[in-house]
Amino acid sequence: MTKLVVAKFGGSAIGPDGASIPEIIQRITNLKKDSKVIAVFSAPLTMDNGKKRSLTDVMLEQGRNAENGISPSLDIIKSTYEKILELVDPENKEKCKNVIEQNLEKAKKALDEALENKEFVDEVRSRALAFSGEILMSHVMNYILRSNKINAETVNFEDWPIITDNNIESTNFLTSESRAKMDKTAELVKQSEVVTIGGFIGKTVDNITTTYERGGSDRTAADLGILFHKNYETSIDFEKDSAVVSADPKIIESGLREVHQLSYNEARLAGMFGMKILDPIAIKEIVENGVDMSITVTNMKNPEKVTTIKRILDEQKGHPIKIVTGKENCAIFRIETTSIQKLLTSLEKDKRYSEFVILSPFTKDGIEFSRILFLDGDYVKRNEKYLLGFDSLATITYNRGVITLIGDEMWRVQQVASRTSAKIGEAGLNILNMDAQEETSRIIIVVEDTKDNIRKAISAIHQEISEINFI
Repeated sequence: MTKLVVAKFGGSAIGPDGASIPEIIQRITNLKKDSKVIAVFSAPLTMDNGKKRSLTDVMLEQGRNAENGISPSLDIIKSTYEKILELVDPENKEKCKNVIEQNLEKAKKALDEALENKEFVDEVRSRALAFSGEILMSHVMNYILRSNKINAETVNFEDWPIITDNNIESTNFLTSESRAKMDKTAELVKQSEVVTIGGFIGKTVDNITTTYERGGSDRTAADLGILFHKNYETSIDFEKDSAVVSADPKIIESGLREVHQLSYNEARLAGMFGMKILDPIAIKEIVENGVDMSITVTNMKNPEKVTTIKRILDEQKGHPIKIVTGKENCAIFRIETTSIQKLLTSLEKDKRYSEFVILSPFTKDGIEFSRILFLDGDYVKRNEKYLLGFDSLATITYNRGVITLIGDEMWRVQQVASRTSAKIGEAGLNILNMDAQEETSRIIIVVEDTKDNIRKAISAIHQEISEINFI
């Protein structure tokens, strides 16, 4: 069976104004030696007042301006693509320039609608983001690859294979409907060495433009793997500036351990709780569709450094606690246990939302209450009315942070709960909740999300881990 690699390149991999594109070309050149390649692209970064910014954030800012009656501008976005256009050879430059102009005109039209209606939501928002970011970048990369003598094609939005439901701004992948729309993309893969496509973006069966949540390009890569795994020996490769290490390098500067293998479960938990490995929903969708394929996280600048993510791991010889991570901006939702099941069913069936964990219940005045730890406080704020509709007396507490340890075989680590909680105490932090479950090898520690609490807790626990014995 022919091999197929779905390779995802995020904004940081592309770099400000396309600075890392030469390295992307080299990676794709190497990948295509023994495999077909589908290259999934996020929106590029730019430099704005000396800081790196995603064009997604630039466009969201312009959308907010439009909502407030301020005339939006595409100047920063145009400037970014003009710089990236310099990587296209003379033979392809005029075509690429026309594609940039056509897509930015579609983005401008969406912003004009937002200005007129004083709303930057739903499909208007999705179109603005799509045609200024991911979709446009995939077309530009197609011409850059052609300029480097690579047989490349790109997926036009008219032939989009990622079909989603009608949740416009936080949409969900529909497998069977997508399979029905994948013929054109499949033909491009068959005929070409490399096919480029924008991540993050979907469309409904009625051709309404939709977007995943932030980080959704990971899901696009997973969804394409799901669609093609029966036709090719398919794998997914996330190209990043680092393979996986034992904590966020922005928090822990020394003593980091390389993580060579993660299970699907470990990778999903790490993503849910703050490690930017991959979108945890990408793993969830792979599992739900009964697909078992290799996933790699590759250090693009040093491709020999790779973390492999597998459903069933090889025998593990290293420390069972692989990652210490934390998440800011969480919220705890308390609800009577008699009402929780309807809410959970609705979150699964209606919202298809799963970025939460159930904490241990408690009893007060003879009534049992359940607690849901939502890992995105902003999601809770946007959906307060919906959540409280299941129990008007339920309560929500914001400004919570959570620290967790990742490792399917954490049960082999002696005194892990007591020693990690003690370390947090020594760091001067007050533990508001600690939830340890042997069955799931999960320890969750909740603290107040203020100042640098999460960073201090991660640093304290990460230092302690290497000193704890394991069986």
